[in-house]
Amino acid sequence: CGAIAAHSPVLREVKARADKGMALLGICNGFQIICEAGLLPGVLLPNAGLKFVCRNINLRVETSQSLFTARYEKGQVLSVPVAHHDGNYFADEKTLDELESREQVAFRYCAPDGTIGAGLDPAHNPNGSARSIAGVFNRTKNVLGLMPHPENAIDALLGSTDGQGIFKA
Repeated sequence: CGAIAAHSPVLREVKARADKGMALLGICNGFQIICEAGLLPGVLLPNAGLKFVCRNINLRVETSQSLFTARYEKGQVLSVPVAHHDGNYFADEKTLDELESREQVAFRYCAPDGTIGAGLDPAHNPNGSARSIAGVFNRTKNVLGLMPHPENAIDALLGSTDGQGIFKA
């Protein structure tokens, strides 16, 4: 997903600006596009269960040391909706190890208490993402891609205000 859009002429300008430090947030399809465009490592594959997932999930904040996550505490658990069929984040083991060592993992799917389920636990990893990764940064952390929809968790009427921190930061 996102492969055709990643080759759109406008993406050349988006890449150039991101390279100069502009903040770039890719949510859901945007995450797919910026991965395919090479702005972030990895790809988004069909969900492990091959079904569309639409529900609130829990996310654990993996770092507060970024423009996007500065309003959160490391380890904080957020309630945010997901709505996707192709949200299974995948990268090879070397890339995953590099993301971990550089603290480029922004969010992980988790249980309400913040624990990470083992393997492909659909209760807490709705799409089977590698290492329960829900969002990643580029090396300089000015680009963030994530599958969950924090923009749908900014008002109590929507059921959660947990997404506000990304936008207020």
